[in-house]
Amino acid sequence: MTDKDLYARFREHLFHDAELGLSLDVSRIRFATDFFAAMEPRMQAAFAAMAALEAGKIANPDENRRVGHYWLRAPELAPEPEIRRAIETTVERIASFAADVHQARVRPERAGRFERVLLIGIGGSALGPQFVADALGEPSDRMRMHFFDNTDPDGMDRVLNTIGDALAETLTVVVSKSGGTKETRNGMLEARAKYAALGLSFGKHAVAVTGEGSELDKFAQKEGFVARFPMWDWVGGRTSELSAVGLVPAALQGLDIRGMLEGARAMDVATRRPLTRQNPAALLALAWFSATGGKGKKDMVVLPYKDRLLLFSRYLQQLVMESLGKERDLDGNVVHQGIAVYGNKGSTDQHAYVQQLRDGIDNFFVTFIEVLRDRDPSRTFDVEPDVTSGDYLDGFLQGTRRALTEGGRESITLTVDQIDARFVGELIALYERAVGYYASLVHINAYHQPGVEAGKKAAQAVLELQGRVVAALREQKGKQLTAEEVARASGTEDVETVFWVLRHLAANRGRGITRTQAKGASPLEARFAFG
Repeated sequence: MTDKDLYARFREHLFHDAELGLSLDVSRIRFATDFFAAMEPRMQAAFAAMAALEAGKIANPDENRRVGHYWLRAPELAPEPEIRRAIETTVERIASFAADVHQARVRPERAGRFERVLLIGIGGSALGPQFVADALGEPSDRMRMHFFDNTDPDGMDRVLNTIGDALAETLTVVVSKSGGTKETRNGMLEARAKYAALGLSFGKHAVAVTGEGSELDKFAQKEGFVARFPMWDWVGGRTSELSAVGLVPAALQGLDIRGMLEGARAMDVATRRPLTRQNPAALLALAWFSATGGKGKKDMVVLPYKDRLLLFSRYLQQLVMESLGKERDLDGNVVHQGIAVYGNKGSTDQHAYVQQLRDGIDNFFVTFIEVLRDRDPSRTFDVEPDVTSGDYLDGFLQGTRRALTEGGRESITLTVDQIDARFVGELIALYERAVGYYASLVHINAYHQPGVEAGKKAAQAVLELQGRVVAALREQKGKQLTAEEVARASGTEDVETVFWVLRHLAANRGRGITRTQAKGASPLEARFAFG
């Protein structure tokens, strides 16, 4: 295709919205000639399904739940006045609480004011807040952010060592809808123990974001937490960034939460239009459908040419893959749907995996994100005559885009003026709705996650087996046993899992389990004992 042909196609497919400050180019997706006309009935059905969702239709029959994250930035759309009041009241409470913390009206037990935030959460309770904190953070932020986003003890130790004695001026925000999420529970208990080691009351340094009446809610009341904010059952974790989940840490950090909400609200208006060519979320969903054949045949590579968007691909991994990765469609047919997401940032990728994107297997499509404003104009600096570092960054983006097109690779380009709170809200809302539209196009439920629940149940089964393993070894204290012998004593035929459990326990001193293995012998010949 010649440059003239590419430009004609660019003119035909470019979407631009001056109010949003956003452009979307899907011209480098190889749509079939009749693609848009053929897909229009499905797209209109997707618009209707989305309208029903926003009106309060049950979206997750598995749990009899509605999906109302769109109401968070347009409370007037909520189907009941009680929900509207709850949303509006919560935003006001968050803003007021953050102001009280910043002005030291809410203060720690021994320090003069809270200077840091430790957020404890996992999945949607951490990915969104981390992305926003990094995208909008500045050295002048009101509070410095830290995160526990896993149950890795070493990871938590690293964070606590970074905080050090400043834990006395750290406000911990624990985020868990049910309060039963083990990773978050573990992180909370680890943090609580660290506060106690410093002679501090955990409750006087803690905030809960959770469901009313949850395990965490009850614990927070018992411990006298500084504040509690709601998580509603109609907001899923991966779409919770603009609820108290994301707004509480963002407000404490000193970010413009109303700007984020306004941006998301504006994007919702634009992506609610039932006019396909004038709806950026619809265009994204259709581009994904065309690129993947509607069957997830290609991966989504996200390349933001802006350091502030480094964590966006991690945020999208959950939003896209948890929403679209489904075994069955709405009719119960086995379809194994999904789109894999990965990414880093430009131009780092020029020195990483772009070589494969250009010349390797054609199993992907790229989303470039271009930010027009490089930096504060007062800091303009030329690295060559009339050439800045930002010019190089843009040159690498355009060059990579062209190189991929020449190699027959497909891409989408999203362009924005600058990174600010309003744009971050727009970006979150754009992809939330694009995921919803795509799910309708491929006839799946984007709002349940049976695979995640299966993984949790399997993990709990391993921990229950571990309890039997330890009990069996205690009963024969001091006796050296093979994994097979421990499995028999534990009443299981799953020797492999017993072996993995034993090896982990023995590797951690203080657990009471020892491992003996002859030099040069296979690990499977090891013997384990208690004491």
